[in-house]
Amino acid sequence: MWGFFYLKYMIQTVKRNDQLIISRLARVEKEVGHTPLVRLRKLFRKKNVQIWAKQEWKQLSGSVKCRPAFRIINEALRMDALKPGMTLLDATSGNTGIAYAAIGKRLGIPVTLCLPENASQDRKEILQSLGAELILTSKFEGTDGAQERAKEMAWLSPNKYFYANQYRNEHNWKSHYLGTAVEIWNELPRITHFVAGLGTTGTFTGTGRRLKVFNPAIQLVSLQPDTALHGMEGWKHLETARVPGIYDPGLADRHLEISTEEAYQLMKDVLKYEGWMLSPSAAANLAGAIRVAEQLDKGTVVTMLPDNADKYSEVIRKIF
Repeated sequence: MWGFFYLKYMIQTVKRNDQLIISRLARVEKEVGHTPLVRLRKLFRKKNVQIWAKQEWKQLSGSVKCRPAFRIINEALRMDALKPGMTLLDATSGNTGIAYAAIGKRLGIPVTLCLPENASQDRKEILQSLGAELILTSKFEGTDGAQERAKEMAWLSPNKYFYANQYRNEHNWKSHYLGTAVEIWNELPRITHFVAGLGTTGTFTGTGRRLKVFNPAIQLVSLQPDTALHGMEGWKHLETARVPGIYDPGLADRHLEISTEEAYQLMKDVLKYEGWMLSPSAAANLAGAIRVAEQLDKGTVVTMLPDNADKYSEVIRKIF
């Protein structure tokens, strides 16, 4: 008899917990995406050519990575891969980790992150303030080394961790396929070019695939750093780094390389002319968009501004 009542109690408890998570997810979802798409009006001017950019820092966690982080968590909960009591585990260079931690804190989900030890102090402090456990890995191995550590931890403790694996998780690019691209198309259907840097490659892959569905004539231009040793945090030099499993090498119509120096200079210029204090990776995206736009006689170029400079005090001190 007592067993029956205990089972009934446990079922009711699980249902209440499920309803609580669903309610919290709905509230968090309202803070994900739907970022402003703004036009460059002073930094770049050319007749019949426009550059537009998505200000991705204007959402929960302050970066574009909120989109994939939310979808990965949401789908993991829906498929029961992230069970009550489990910890979300992943490797990160910073922004995705901050998004995981911000969402995890709202949902009551613990987060453990493998992070290269040379990640900025700003990011480490933000992650710790959000309650994330940090496992620091070799700075010489970058995010590739962080991925190896996370993979090992997940293998050794499968019941403890849900390994999000952002570099191979299809919900990374799908968040942009179902969200970012739709936002861009609905607001700016005359888009002719989409330009974005490659990190996990989720933004470029997901957004690019969907834009091609809307209009196959849209040109997709991917950006990479010009060297393995660069200052665009989150970007990958694919020739020397581990290529993310979600990357589609046949998707881009064109590839460009951006130098750290070019990105740093543009950080100064865009602040002067547009009033935006950008991160190096956002400035690099904009540099690529400007380079594409300069070669056009007519067109509408769209790029992403993944985050602003709030988490880059060390870089800001160096540049300004």
